[in-house]
Amino acid sequence: MKTNSLRAMALACAMAALVVVPNDLLAGPQTAGQRAGEVSRVIPAVNITRGSKTLSASAKTVVDWQDVVNTQANARTRLSLDDGSVLNVGSDSSVHVTKHDAATQQTDLEISLGKMRSQAQKITQPNGKFEVHTPAGVAGVVGTDFYTAYENNVMTVIVFEGVVKVCNLAGVCVIVKAGQMSTVRNGDNTAPTLTQAALATMTDAIAVTNLEGPSGVQQVHHISKGTAIALGVIVAVPAIVIPIVATRGSSAAPTPTKGTCPPNSPACAP
Repeated sequence: MKTNSLRAMALACAMAALVVVPNDLLAGPQTAGQRAGEVSRVIPAVNITRGSKTLSASAKTVVDWQDVVNTQANARTRLSLDDGSVLNVGSDSSVHVTKHDAATQQTDLEISLGKMRSQAQKITQPNGKFEVHTPAGVAGVVGTDFYTAYENNVMTVIVFEGVVKVCNLAGVCVIVKAGQMSTVRNGDNTAPTLTQAALATMTDAIAVTNLEGPSGVQQVHHISKGTAIALGVIVAVPAIVIPIVATRGSSAAPTPTKGTCPPNSPACAP
């Protein structure tokens, strides 16, 4: 009887422990090593820190939860996440893929230093999120194309398409729309700044995270009338149209076909 009582008490204690231990602690050891996506391009060399190991990344290298992607000077990489989102990481950058659950659309990324352009898939799941954290603040999106940088204790967010919510660590937020930018300084509890992004600033943000060569395929997003933003370059549309019009205007007039000339027209002379 005494043995049965001891067993019952032990079972009750074990059940109580399962109740009070948070689920995230139980699942914690399983997050590291869970696939988030893969490397799709590397220029010229990129390392991934996975626990105590440092791996040399190449195309098709798997990126797991808790991996840290590190680029050196003149190095860049593109990460394809499993939900279809794409990350272009600039040089001298460190990006921690804290979490990416494609099924629930929950993504947490951390930039401790450097630059990254995110092309996030639209969130359709009820509790889905796509957040980029820095030591100064956080940028949260629903599905958009935007640039995040953290340098000299300042977080900079530039939106190319969609809407981004930028918050400082005190929870003060602003809404940043396409063509706008916001900055947050580490330790500053005032509202993040919100301004129109200069064309040169947007061009530079694209250039420093671009992995396409001069002949690379360009994916264009229209931000405002007369301006187009591509993966590798921003161009003013009229600059392309004008030369075409001038070329057409300088061409010789077509020779009329037989039977259409007015009498005594020089164009119809034999």
